[in-house]
Amino acid sequence: MDTLSSDSGAAEDALFAPLTVGGVTLANRTALAPMTRVSATAEGLVTDRNASYYAGFARGGFGLITTEGLYPDTEYSQGYVNQPGLATPAQERSWSPVVESVHAEGGAIFAQLMHAGAQSQGNRFRRGAVGPSTVAPRGEQLAFYRGEGPYPTPKPLDGEQIAGIRRSFAAAARRAVAAGFDGVELHGANGYLLDQFLTDYLNQRDDEYGGGIENRVRLAAEICDEVLQAVGAEIAVGIRISQGKVSDLTHRWPGGAKDAQVIFETLAATGLHFVHTTEYKATAAAFEEGGATLAGLAKQHGGLPVIANGGLEDPETARSLLQSGSADVIAIGKAALAQHDWPRRARDGHDIAGEPHPETLQPLADIKDWELTL
Repeated sequence: MDTLSSDSGAAEDALFAPLTVGGVTLANRTALAPMTRVSATAEGLVTDRNASYYAGFARGGFGLITTEGLYPDTEYSQGYVNQPGLATPAQERSWSPVVESVHAEGGAIFAQLMHAGAQSQGNRFRRGAVGPSTVAPRGEQLAFYRGEGPYPTPKPLDGEQIAGIRRSFAAAARRAVAAGFDGVELHGANGYLLDQFLTDYLNQRDDEYGGGIENRVRLAAEICDEVLQAVGAEIAVGIRISQGKVSDLTHRWPGGAKDAQVIFETLAATGLHFVHTTEYKATAAAFEEGGATLAGLAKQHGGLPVIANGGLEDPETARSLLQSGSADVIAIGKAALAQHDWPRRARDGHDIAGEPHPETLQPLADIKDWELTL
């Protein structure tokens, strides 16, 4: 079955052509990028504030809303204090009103499932952190997510724990179906657990999950497969991929374009419905100057619908990426925080603010009262 279709005419605005991804019809090609807002309850439940927040972006014209990362289990997956989860029946129930509020505004909504791994800086269930190896992430924890100091050195995961993580992603995806979500996005980017396995200097394993890129992408592919088996006939399933990380913005895959080929071919072979690439600048070459973008490499080697994110707040830049064929959907982050109606402004030719108000992410990156009225 085709995962991508459009009935748009040649003269139609590229940003506003309808699209079908994994059986989910999107009204246009604009998506809200996933952004951590640490505004759930201590128990990981979302509230009316979260519902108003996400519904505001759908009301502003975004065809697809992607949630912030949701932790899938009550073991080591939580990354932040007041991060929402999709690990318990109560958390599942709390998401239903959020989903309904987005649907009422005409938007589709995907749940992003995220295991923080070694990049965790706040977990109410377990002390310490886990990762592929006993190597701590570079840099320091993020203050606006209530963190401070270096990241902890993680305990390496054993085979039984890895199997449990695979099951937890599948179980969380089942909860996403029950809550009414239209899809799930697996977080394989930005330095979180699946990306830690992909990363050469963080993954020092000598088993089937370590060594060459074919082994380092194995966990991400296995989780894609397990989630697809659990829910793939009911909702869309995709994965977010990056090279840079929260704590290492300039990282590049050591094998360059060859690594990209292996990663995107392996992930696409699982039967995924889409890939979401995120870079500091989505239009920049992923490796050598003048070469393909990461989104373009995902399209070339995966053949799936591609969501692209990174420095695309200018509507003309966003349109050009779509028109090039490198991406099918544009995901907007900080510019969406600045103006929740970015799509309507882009459509009507109104002014676009590239950066949000400074207080949006300070002193904490939580949802502010005034954001709910934008």
